[in-house]
Parts: sequence; C-alpha cells; structure tokens
Amino acid sequence: MSTVDKMLIKGIRSFDPENRNVITFYKPLTLIVGPNGAGKTTIIECLKLSCTGELPPNARSGQSFIHDPKVAGETETKAQIKLRFKTAAGKDVVCIRSFQLTQKASKMEYKAIESVLQTINPHTGEKVCLSYRCADMDREIPALMGVSKAILENVIFVHQDEANWPLQDSSTLKKKFDDIFSATKYTKALEVIKKLHKDQAQEIKLSQKDLEKLQLLKDAAYKLRQSITQDQEESERLGSKMHDLEQNIQNVGTKILQTEETLKEFRKLQDQVAIKTAERSTLFQDQEKRYRDLDEENDDPDEDLREWHAKFSERIAVLEDKINKSQREIEDIETKRSNSQEQINDHIAEVSKLRTEVESYTELKEERDLTIQELYKQQNLGSLRKAPYSNEIASNHISRIKSRLKDIEHDLEEKKRSMDAELKVAWDLYSVSSDRCKNVKAQKHAKSEIKPGIITRRKEKEIERDNLELELSEYDVHQIDHKEKNLGTEVDRLSRRLVQGEFDLKIQEKSTEVEVLRNKIKHLDREKDIINADSNERIKLSYKKEELESLKKKHKKIMDEHKNKIRGVLKGRLPLDKDLKKEVTQALSAITTEYEDLNSKSRDADKDVNAVQLKIQEVNNNLSKLHKDKDSRKRVIESKLQTLDQQSASIDFYIKVLDVVKEKRDVHKSKYNIADGMRQMFDPFERVARAHHICPCCERPFSAEEEDEFVKKQRVKSATSAERMKSLAMESSEAESNFQQLEKLRLLYEEYTKICKESIPIAEKNLIELKEELEQKTQALDDVLGVLAQISSDKDLVESLKQPVDMCDRLLGEIEKLQKSVDDFEYKLEISGVGVKSLEELQRELNAAQNAKEDLERELGKLREERREVELDLQRVTSRWHHEREQKVKVKNASDNLKKVEDEIEQMDEETNQLDIEIKHLEEAVGPLSKEVEKYNIAYENMKNKVNEEYEEQSELKRKYLQGVDTLDKLIYKIERYEKENIPEKLKDLEEKQALEHSKLQSYNNKKQELSAEINKAADVVRNQDKLRRDIDDNLKYREVKAKVDACALEIESLEERMLAMGGSSATEAVLGKLSKERERLLSELNKYLGTVAVYQKAISKNKIDLKNPEYKDIDERYFDQLLKLKTTEMANKDLNKYYNALDKALMRFHSMKMEEINKIIRELWQQTYRGI
Repeated sequence: MSTVDKMLIKGIRSFDPENRNVITFYKPLTLIVGPNGAGKTTIIECLKLSCTGELPPNARSGQSFIHDPKVAGETETKAQIKLRFKTAAGKDVVCIRSFQLTQKASKMEYKAIESVLQTINPHTGEKVCLSYRCADMDREIPALMGVSKAILENVIFVHQDEANWPLQDSSTLKKKFDDIFSATKYTKALEVIKKLHKDQAQEIKLSQKDLEKLQLLKDAAYKLRQSITQDQEESERLGSKMHDLEQNIQNVGTKILQTEETLKEFRKLQDQVAIKTAERSTLFQDQEKRYRDLDEENDDPDEDLREWHAKFSERIAVLEDKINKSQREIEDIETKRSNSQEQINDHIAEVSKLRTEVESYTELKEERDLTIQELYKQQNLGSLRKAPYSNEIASNHISRIKSRLKDIEHDLEEKKRSMDAELKVAWDLYSVSSDRCKNVKAQKHAKSEIKPGIITRRKEKEIERDNLELELSEYDVHQIDHKEKNLGTEVDRLSRRLVQGEFDLKIQEKSTEVEVLRNKIKHLDREKDIINADSNERIKLSYKKEELESLKKKHKKIMDEHKNKIRGVLKGRLPLDKDLKKEVTQALSAITTEYEDLNSKSRDADKDVNAVQLKIQEVNNNLSKLHKDKDSRKRVIESKLQTLDQQSASIDFYIKVLDVVKEKRDVHKSKYNIADGMRQMFDPFERVARAHHICPCCERPFSAEEEDEFVKKQRVKSATSAERMKSLAMESSEAESNFQQLEKLRLLYEEYTKICKESIPIAEKNLIELKEELEQKTQALDDVLGVLAQISSDKDLVESLKQPVDMCDRLLGEIEKLQKSVDDFEYKLEISGVGVKSLEELQRELNAAQNAKEDLERELGKLREERREVELDLQRVTSRWHHEREQKVKVKNASDNLKKVEDEIEQMDEETNQLDIEIKHLEEAVGPLSKEVEKYNIAYENMKNKVNEEYEEQSELKRKYLQGVDTLDKLIYKIERYEKENIPEKLKDLEEKQALEHSKLQSYNNKKQELSAEINKAADVVRNQDKLRRDIDDNLKYREVKAKVDACALEIESLEERMLAMGGSSATEAVLGKLSKERERLLSELNKYLGTVAVYQKAISKNKIDLKNPEYKDIDERYFDQLLKLKTTEMANKDLNKYYNALDKALMRFHSMKMEEINKIIRELWQQTYRGI
C-alpha cells in the first residue's frame, strides 16, 4: 500500500515563498489543526495537486493559488511543492512540482515550470531525477501509488468545496462513480449502444418511410399490371366480336354486290329496251317514208327482185367498168401529154441557156486574158505574148499573180506592226505625261477647294473665341471658387446640424410627452375629484410598498454586484430576472458537460500519445536490433575476407573478391583437366608407336632410332607430368576451398544488404512518421489541456454564481408575492372608487405634471423654431451654393471651350499654310507638265497621220490588186465550170430530145379523141337503164327496213319477258337499301369496337411505359429487400436495447458491489483506527 511521508510547501497561497514549510505525516493518523486562514485546506490542495495535477476550485487558473506577487512586493513569485511517498511496491519517490506567477501590465500570468520525479538507484544508492511533462506526471504518480486519479481527486484528497459531490445530480454522480470504479469504458459502451440504438431507430423510421413509398409504388405497379391484363382481356374479347362483325359485313357486302349486279342487269335491260324502242321507231318512220316514195309496190318475191337487181347491176357494172377504164386511159394520156409538153418547155429553156453560156464562155476567156495583162502591167511582172492564152498558160500567170499578192499582204502586215509599235510608244509617253498632269491639276483643284472651307471655319472659330473671351471676362474665377468652397462647407455644416440635431425625432418625442402629460393631468384631475381617503388601507399599502422597495433594492444590489460575472458567463447577455436561475443552471450544465467531454478527450489524447511513444520505443528497439544484426554480419564477412585477402578486407569488396576467387578456381580447374588429359595420352601413344612403328599423331613411319627416341621422350614427360598434376591438384583444391568459404557467406551478405537497403530505411521512415505523429498528438493534447484549463476556470466562475443567483431567485419570489399583495390593495381601492394616493400626493403630482407640460411645450416651440431657422438657412445657402456651382461649371466649360477653339484655330492656320505651300508647288509643276503633254500629243498626232496615210496607200494598192485577183478567180471558176459541164454536147442532146417529145405529143392527142367517143356511147346506154334500177332498189330497201322493224319488235318483247322474270326495280332497290343500312350498322359497331380497342391499346401502352419507369423497376424485389432490411434492423435494434439494459443493470450492480466493498473497507479501517476508543 502506498503512503505519504513528507511534503514541502513554498509560495502556495499564504505560505511564504522564501521559507520552506515541511509537513510530516505520521502513522496511522495525522491531525491538522489551526485557525481560519492558517493553511489547513492549502495542505490538502497541495497533496491533491502533487498527486493529480488538478488545481483547487476558485483558483482562477492558478492565479489565486500561488502567493500574490503584490503581497510579496515582487513582480514574480515562484512556488514549489515536494511530496515524498512510498509507492505500492514500497519504493521511496519524491515528486517535485514548480510554478511561477508573473505580474504583467494588466493581468497575472500563471505557469507550471517543472515536474520532476526523484528515485534512489537500489544498486548505487544515487538519486535519479526524471523530468516529465505535466500531463505525463499526472499519469505517472497515480500509477506509482497504485490508486486511480479519480479516487485521489474525489475520495482521498477531495476539496471541502467539492465534498458534497455525492449529493449532486444523478448524471454527475454516475460519472464520478464511473471514474472512481474505472467503469468509463462500460459507460462509453453504453453511450455507443444508446447512440447506435438511436441511430438505428432513426434508420428504422427512414426505412419505414422508404417501405411505405415502395408499398405505394408496388401497389401502383400491381394496379398497372392488373389494368394491362384487364385491358388485354377486353381487347381480345372485342377482337373476337370484331372478327364476327367483319364476317357479317363481308356476307352483307357479298349480298349487296349480288343485288347491285342484278340491279345493273335490270337497268341494262331497260336501257336495251329503250334503245330498241327508239331504233324501231326510227326504222318504222324510215319504212313509212320509203313506202310513200315508192312509185309502185312490187309483189314479186324478194329472191326474184334480188336476182333482177343482180343481173341489172352486172350489166350496169360492165358498162360502168368500161366507161371507167376509158376515162382512166384518157387521164393517163392527158398525164403523158402534159409531161411531154413540160419536157418540151424545159428543153427549150435549157437549149437557150446553153447557147447563152457558149457565148459567155468566149467572152470570159477574152476577159480573163485582158485581166491577166492588166495585172502584169500593174505589178510590173514582166512581158506577155499576145492573147488568147491556153488554160495552162493562164494558170501559170494566175499563180504568179497570187504569189505577188501574198508578198504584198506580208509586207503590209509587217509595216502595220512596226507602225503600231511606234504609235504605242508615242501614246504611252503621252498617257503618262497626261496622267501626271491631270493628277497634279486634280490635287491643286482639291487643295484650292479645301482652303476656302478652312478659312470659313477659322472665321467662325475666331468669332466663337471672341464670344468665349467676352463671356469669361464677365466672371472672376478665383472669387467663384472661393465662394463655392465656403458655401459647400456651410451646406455640410448645416446638413450635419440638421441631421445631428434630430429635430423631427425630438419634436415627435416632446409632442408625445406633452400628450401623455395632458392625459395624465386629466386623469389626475378626475382622481382628485373622486378621491376619498381610507387611512387603514393606505397605511398597509404604504408599508407593503416600503417592504417591496427594500426587497427590490436588495435584489438590485446583488444583481449589480454580479452583473459583470453573469454577462461573462452568458456571453455578454443579461437575461430577465425570472429566467436568470434557469439560464445560469443551463450554462453550468453545458459547461460541466463540455468540461467532462474535454477531460475525456484529454485522457484519450494522453492514451494516444502513450501509444505512439510505445510504438516509437518499439521501432527504436527494432532499429537498434537491425543495426546490431548488420554489424555482426559485417564483422563475420570482413573477418573471413581478411583471412582470405588482407587487401580487400572491407565488406564492399565481397562481390569483387568472390568473382576473383571463382575465376581463379575455374582457371586452376581448367589447367588440371588439361594436364590430366595429356597424362592419359602418354601410354596410348607409346603403345601405338611400339605396335605399329608409326607416329600416333601424323602416322609417319618411325625408324628404330626415332621410335626409341619418341618412347623415351614420352616416358620423361609422363614422369614430369605426375609432379605437375600433384601441384595443380593442390592449387585447384585450395581455390575450390576458398570459393566454397566465400559462397557460404553469400547468404549472410544478402541478409546484410537487405538490412541496409530495406529494413533499416523502412524502420527509419516509420520512426520519422511516428515522431511526426507524436508531435501532432502532443500538440493536440496540449491544445485540449489548454482548452480544458480555460473551461475549468469558466466552470469555477459559473459555480461561484450559483449562490447569489439562488438568493436573487428567492428575493424575486418574495418581490412577486409582495407585488401581488400591493396590486390587490390597489385594486380594492380602485374598485371602491378610492385612489391609492393621498390628496397631497395627487396635488404634487398634478403640479409637477403641469410644470413639466409647460416646460415641454416651451422646449417644443424652441425646437420647432430652431429647426425652421436651420432649414431656412440650409435652403438659402444651398440655393446660393448651387448657383455658384453652376457659375463655376459655366466658367470651366467656357474655359475648356476657349482652349479647344484656340487649339483648333492654330491647327487651321497650320493647315492653311500647308495648303498654300502645296498649291504653290503644284502650280509650279503644272506648267512643265502641260508643255510636255502638248509636245507628246503633237508628236503622237503627226505620227498617227503619217502612219495612217502610208497604210491607206498600201491598203488601196492591195485592195485594187486583190479586186483584180478576185475578178480573175471568178472568171477562172466560170471557165472551169463551163469546161467541166461539156455544154456543146449537152446542147446537141437536148435538141434531139425536143424533136422526139413533139412526135409523142401528137400521138397522145389522137388517142384521146378516140377514147372520148367510146365513153359518150356507153354513158347513153347506162342512162336508159337507170330508172328501172332505182325502182328495184327502192322496193328492196323498203322490204329490208320492214324486216328490221319486225326484228326490233321481237327483241323488245324478249327483253321485257326477261325483266318480268327478274322482278321490278323498286323491290331490288328496297332490298339493296336494307342491305346497305345493315352494312352501315355493322360498320358503325365495328368502328365503335375499333375505337374501344384503340383506347385499351393506348392504355396498355401507357401503362407499360409507366411500368418501365426506373421507380417501378424490380419493385417487388426492392420492396422485399427493404422489408427484410427493416425487419432485420428492428430485430437488431431490439437486441441493442436488450444489451443496453443488461449492461446498465450489470454496471449498476457493479457500482453497488463496489460501494459495499468501500463501505466494508471504511468500516474496517474505522474499527482499526479507533479500536479501544
């Protein structure tokens, strides 16, 4: 068991900082006795602070716990507490805590300087000091004592101000017991289960809402599916009805078609009857007409009449055929005769034409020869013999003439091109000069036109400048600025005065006060008139009022004393008196909860820091272990390398040494193998040489001496190779041994490399990360501890307000009771028509109200007058200020305009001067350019006239020559045509043909006369037989018409019989009408069904589209999943509730058991301590 031995106190509360006060604690009991203020409580506070690090209540964050520097007359006070105690293991430990309190300019600063634990080394007997952070010290001492901090703080070293914690509210008591009995983790588990239960309940509510939504969606989806099924069934039912209707419609349609066919047939028969009737009527009329036209009706049979008509027709036909034949022959003869006459006329014309051409041919040849002579003479082509010329000679002359024409044309083209080139050069010179001259003149004209405009604008600007100067001369600019500034200042001053004076608000307030006083005066007058004093009731009322005022003053005094503290606690807010206790209690509860949460967070942060420190220690141990492993492997490898190769004893050369040793081993092994192979060849070589007497290598025959020499050499080499083999075997074995030794070290080297390159860097990285995490956790712990200290001081402040607030609340209750009693008295007096005030009081109050009313009316008049004066002054000054500002703006605008006009005038002067210079230069340039243009124009015109005259002369010569050639070509063409057509022979043939045609024409005339006589004779015979033929024809036609009339009558009768057999048209039309109405009815019913089916199909499509919406997708599975989730969550939540209740009961049982144990221990200790007393 841990015990406290001694404690040194210096600079704590009333203990002097310069003296060392030592208290020794005796066994089994130490009593501390002394007057008030001697420091008894301070000893308990020091014990608690040494063991737990917790400052006592009302210590103001340590400022009131350390000795006041002002009392000591210093700016800084240092304090120290030393506590020597035995740990639970019986080890002596000294705890030293040092503090410092510094007086700053406006506040005092408290600081914990040092926390040290001193122990004695049991081996050496020396003192060992370990410095700790405060938080570490606060954890270390309870651990050494074997008692929890909660027991030290709340049981063993509990402060007298906090000793009534068992009487606090249940939540605080429960937390204290949890801390004392180390049941915090179980309470946290309860809180977690409770929070989880709450979250699960919230989730269940949300799940129920989701389930209700899914239920609605599921019902809607079921309704949609049911609607789709019903609509499909109705559609199928209506489809079968529609199919029956379509069959009925088809049958009715077939009947209608049959009836229509019958009706059509009947109407066709009617039409045929009508046609035949009309035809019969027409034929009957024709029959009557023919009967009337008959001269005599013949009674002979039709066959005789037809026979007579046929024979008569044959005779007439023979005669007519003969006449026609003769007429055709006459027509043919006439045609031949006319053709012969035409040919004769043509022959006469052609003969005359050919005779003319023969005459013109002679003339053409003479003209040709004459033209050739003229052209030769004109072009001086040489001498010619006398005409006429043959065609060949004329052709040669013409070729020469045409060649000359080509030469003339070529010369004329060449001359024309040269003339055109000369003219183009002259025209280019003229054009360039003319363009330059025109440009200069145009520029001069443009400049001349610009100048008058500039001069006019300059005059206008000068006039404007004069006007502006005249306008500016009327103003004094400096005086206007000065006035404008002064008036602006005055306007600001009056505006501020009008605003700051708050005349309207004051007038309104004064008017309201005057009206209130008027009403009060009226009321007092009424009270004065009806007052009737009752002394007993008034005396009681006055006593009650005096008592009420005293309570109010007391309440106000307490509130004034603690007003700043209340505002500090309630963050600057001062609540109503009736709500003060409630809000202070709520603030205390909130800050207590916050303090407990922060305390819990500080413990958690402390645990995190310890956990990180343990991890760092573990990583450090691991890192040191890795370094040791690395060094041990390095020493082993380097010692082995030193034994093998002293020059490469470092571990860095291990791979290099291994490669060298391996290479050396391979070389020695190779040498040994070669030597062994050679040794094995010596005996076979010797046997081959002895057996075959030849060289084993090249198979050359050996002589006896050579063979002996070879065998001798082989034996010498075999003897020396044995020694060499031995030395090579030893070297190879040594190399193999070295290699094997180094190879065995490879695993160690790989482990060494892995430790250096992987394990150690990873461990160092982890160490750095853990140190960073430790710094973060430590910083977080310091922050939490700082906030916890602040919250603790706030909590102490709130707790200090509890007693005065209770007092205020009690006084407020008494004030309310007295106020109610006073109100009751006043109400009784008012009900009875008696005022609660005396007559003197009413008179004084009335006089005071009248005086106050008169004063307020005077003040109100003054305020209104003052406001009116200020407003008038402001209005006058503002109008003057605006006037001056307008004058200033006008002056500024005029000045700006004047400056602008002067700049524009200067610019115009510069432009005018520049224009004069440019016009002068242009005038000087126009003269030479005009002369140059005129010169080039004259030269161009002269050259053009000269070229045109020369070209016209040459063209005229060419034209005349070409005209002669064309004439000659025409003559040649006519001559050649005449010769090609062979006109003399044609003329002779035509004369012969003409004589032959004259003889044919005479024979045609004779034959025509003979045929005309025969035709006249036959025509007379035909005319005599014509009358008899017409009579026979008329009888035959009459009989034919009569027969047709009888046939039409028979056909009409047969058609009418068929119509009678078919029935009347009205009956058929009636049947057709009935069938049509039936079909329309069936079609209407079918369309009705079609519309209904379309509506059903549309509804089915719409419902299917609705079912495809994402909200209906997998709705049954989603509903089942949500229902399953809800049920499982509810079951889990019920289990959580059971766990919570079970754990809560177990925890309460645990508290009861612990309390029973504590009571038992206290009872035993009490009996042991006071045994025998």
